[in-house]
Amino acid sequence: MFDLVPFGKRREEAFGQLTKSLNDMFGDDFFAPFKNSTLSFRTDIRESDNAYHIEAELPGFAKEDIAIDYTAPYMTIKAVRKEETSEENQGRQIVRKERRYGEYVRRFYVQDIEEGGIRASLKDGLLMLEVPKRQKPQGRHIEIQDGE
Repeated sequence: MFDLVPFGKRREEAFGQLTKSLNDMFGDDFFAPFKNSTLSFRTDIRESDNAYHIEAELPGFAKEDIAIDYTAPYMTIKAVRKEETSEENQGRQIVRKERRYGEYVRRFYVQDIEEGGIRASLKDGLLMLEVPKRQKPQGRHIEIQDGE
């Protein structure tokens, strides 16, 4: 007899079995490198009359490790961590060597800003950006004259 399981559910179960088999065979999460290649970080965004103020938590990063780009209408903050640890014994043979790499990325949709006025500073692991808004023309009221 047929199982009373929706077709989509069968596919999910088959994929789950494949994942479990690969994990069992390799002894680790086989799909881990594909699940989350970029990490995120916490940000606070405030708006004033003249600017947006972005505060991003990036502890342990030097300013050389952080890139900020604006390509209308997206602002991207990317921080890259590269760490390498190595231990050698007395014969200068490597006993243990570990590498850790992480890319932290946040992307924000911002429009009507003054690109040339963006300012950034980094202090105690807190990246602060001031993104000035483009000043819109005030406009004017036009009186209608009586036609003669």
